[in-house]
Amino acid sequence: MTLSFDAHPRSSLIVALDFDSLSTALKFARQISDLVGMFKIGNQLFTAAGPAAVKEISALGPGIFLDLKFHDIPNTVAGAVLSSAAMTGVQLVNVHALGGSAMLEAAVQGISAGVPMGADRPRLLAVTILTSMDQKTMKEVGVSGTPKLRVVKLAQLAKKAGVDGVVASVHEARSIRKACGREFLIVTPGVRPAESSVQSKSEDQARKATPTEAIRAGADFLVVGRPIIAAPDPRAAAQAIVDEIAAAK
Repeated sequence: MTLSFDAHPRSSLIVALDFDSLSTALKFARQISDLVGMFKIGNQLFTAAGPAAVKEISALGPGIFLDLKFHDIPNTVAGAVLSSAAMTGVQLVNVHALGGSAMLEAAVQGISAGVPMGADRPRLLAVTILTSMDQKTMKEVGVSGTPKLRVVKLAQLAKKAGVDGVVASVHEARSIRKACGREFLIVTPGVRPAESSVQSKSEDQARKATPTEAIRAGADFLVVGRPIIAAPDPRAAAQAIVDEIAAAK
């Protein structure tokens, strides 16, 4: 599965399918499948529907970012990544960078193990510091320093282990790009259009930014959920973000 970031601005847009049933997710995804590069299937939908979610959503055309954030002993993570990479349509898989170098290296081995020689494979990402966390939250769990400092250090650790890129907030993207180079993938969640009509009462993104800010900071992919899912007109909301991406590139 080849990733083509620059073929069309929509290739940079990943829409998070944060639903608790496959039928609801499919109904929504069909509305916008021609406007997005990938759909993100996270813990909520995967727990509800399992691999069937990947199979049926990927059949709509866009690729799949399987966002399960594996964090376990190296052997367990290697097996989970191997199973994820074998699913048709999966283009991105992620693990937690905080699992350490041995776990990251095991994940790197797992992402390639089931792929025939010469064939393309899904790209492996490492989650750095969750975008819901700020410096106070980090301190609560014993992680010192600022979010930017920790994120860049974790990105460098991931790159050294052979990981293809990271999931990190827009606020750290520019520093990651400088530290890890142009080929290192950066996927940014917490993207909120400035003109979005959706204002969540339960906003849990502490480090967020607009699509323009994300692209100009060096992000390859933008993950957007509620601003599209909860919009009165999801197609118009998705198209507006694609247009903003195009203008920023």
